[in-house]
Amino acid sequence: MKAKQMLKMALSTAVAASLSSSVALAGTDKPAKSEISMEKCYGIAKAGKNDCGSAAHACSTQSPKDSDPGEFLYLPIGTCDKIMGGSKQPVKKEG
Repeated sequence: MKAKQMLKMALSTAVAASLSSSVALAGTDKPAKSEISMEKCYGIAKAGKNDCGSAAHACSTQSPKDSDPGEFLYLPIGTCDKIMGGSKQPVKKEG
């Protein structure tokens, strides 16, 4: 029974992926993700979900805690201003 459910889920995922790629190829008014200008938004990343290195470490996914003011995510320009706690500049830790 479980294998049957997994097969259905895999097939529906494959169909959804193929449909979404067909729609993307058909053309839309929305720019492709690579065409959207991005900006860094500091202080909103969950632990282990940051997009890039910081002064504390060299790689993405190594943020030690939620909402670290020195960690960032890339977001479309203008989005960071709409998020509570988001900042376009890193906040230096005192101490």
